[in-house]
Amino acid sequence: MESKWRKIWGLIGLLLLNFVNNVSSLSLTITKVDCVYEIVRSEGDIVSGNFVVVDHHIFWSSDHPGIDFSITSPGGGILRNLKGTSGDKFSFKAPRSGLYQFCFHNPLSTPETIAFYIHIGHIPNEHNLAKNEHLDPINVKIAELREALEAVTTEQKYLKARDAVHRRTNESTKTRVIGYTVGEYILLTIASVLQVVYIRRLFSKSVGYNRI
Repeated sequence: MESKWRKIWGLIGLLLLNFVNNVSSLSLTITKVDCVYEIVRSEGDIVSGNFVVVDHHIFWSSDHPGIDFSITSPGGGILRNLKGTSGDKFSFKAPRSGLYQFCFHNPLSTPETIAFYIHIGHIPNEHNLAKNEHLDPINVKIAELREALEAVTTEQKYLKARDAVHRRTNESTKTRVIGYTVGEYILLTIASVLQVVYIRRLFSKSVGYNRI
């Protein structure tokens, strides 16, 4: 019984280690074209992730062309091709093992910072389990649970990144409003002082004429 539990905890440890190794969270500065390369070790692995252009709410005008994003398989096929976006999520089953390419294209010369998150998940199937007598179906259940948790984590990271962008936008807007308000008060104060000086000069001239 004790050896069985050791086996179970050993499997959990290996799966968690595999989970950590297959997660990438990056911050990219895109000036023209930049690509991230990830190796998918097995056909059918689930590749998921998201990306958000940081501060696009602040600096992008209404006619900004946005960022282009594409995913290319090892065979050269285009799996995803997004145009003019500020962020999105993606998830797909890898059609084959090999090196996958995730590319960002910035059509403008202004550098853009992108928060990019990617996860490659693997769930062993019964065929693979049959090849190894030391594995049992609990491996599959743990992997399925891990991927379900990862799906929730991916969604949370995407929402958190979006929330951070909105929060920074609100803070920037608040700062600008405060700056405009202070500027208006300063201008009103200067205008009031100038009016007082002008009126005093008029009265001074009027008194001078009356004396003459």
